[in-house]
Amino acid sequence: MTENKRVRTRDVVAEGLYIASAATRLALKNRILIHILAEGDDFDPDHFVGDARETLLTLAAEAEADAERTERERKAARNRYSDSSGTHDYRRRDVRNLKQRQKQSLHVARELRERAEDTEELRKLIADARDAAWAEVSKNIDRSLRIAAARPDLDADYERMRGARMQALRLVDLPKLRAHRRSVAKQQALRADGTEAPPVENADPVAVQLDELE
Repeated sequence: MTENKRVRTRDVVAEGLYIASAATRLALKNRILIHILAEGDDFDPDHFVGDARETLLTLAAEAEADAERTERERKAARNRYSDSSGTHDYRRRDVRNLKQRQKQSLHVARELRERAEDTEELRKLIADARDAAWAEVSKNIDRSLRIAAARPDLDADYERMRGARMQALRLVDLPKLRAHRRSVAKQQALRADGTEAPPVENADPVAVQLDELE
């Protein structure tokens, strides 16, 4: 039982640290984009060390505040034995879990403060944030280029290939479409007894247009 509790605590702390790291990378990514794109400055990892440290310390303070709030809730719940009226209306039976949550929050806060003083850890977060920023920029550039490439006036071979495309449409695609529509119309015209109803002249305007194109 004790071992299971250790595993759960370790997993919860690891998840908390993972979420904190992800939040730090996101904050750094946004600052890098603003610094480079909006302000036009070159990327310098040292410029963001202070930002990374500040973000980790802010998250550590939030974890400590959560631990303090949990401690107050635990103390208030010790002498409550009635039924709970809501999710956060704790009772005596919740004291053990609240104490565990407090320890987990303090553990996360301690780890974050240690990472905030670890230069290598800060540089790793900055490098990951830089990669995320570049991925976002390159994705936007690729999307813009694809949109631009789709414009006929920017395609040097558009006019030269236009005749070939139109011929393929006329000789291949339109006959296939016309045959398909005739097949569908024939199936829809079958009577209940399985006999075929007499054709209706010019019943399908699309088919007429296809005939004219051929």
